Amino acid sequence: MKLEHDAWIIVADGAKYLVLRNNGDTQFLDLRVIAKEDIDNPAARELASDRPGRMPDDGHGLSALQETDWHEVEKQRLCAELGTKLVSWAAQDRFRKLVVVADPKTLGGLRNAYGDKLQNKLVAEIDKDLTNMPVKQIEAVLDQH
Repeated sequence: MKLEHDAWIIVADGAKYLVLRNNGDTQFLDLRVIAKEDIDNPAARELASDRPGRMPDDGHGLSALQETDWHEVEKQRLCAELGTKLVSWAAQDRFRKLVVVADPKTLGGLRNAYGDKLQNKLVAEIDKDLTNMPVKQIEAVLDQH
């Protein structure tokens, strides 16, 4: 992938994201981390305070209500927060070109936040989870696209 100097690359999943900037040019990527966030997202069982609630059933018993997956709720919150930041950064012209690399679920959540200004700066979306890779490996993956 040919990315111009100062293009931004967002690498995200439901638990963390990296904001990278290309300090290189279209021939040679030189990605640098300019921001990152990693949330402490313990297992859902640690977040739940009690067993699932119950409600009267049509018959003579009680039915359990579906338990909230707090782990998933936290992932959705991070995705929404990142989407809001991206829209804000696009409005402030913090970047001219943007590539978003994320697992399919996170990518779908981020798409919900895209506004026109951000959409106009979007060069590519890659549906891969690269958040646990070193920056040099991320560069290699981007070079292949």
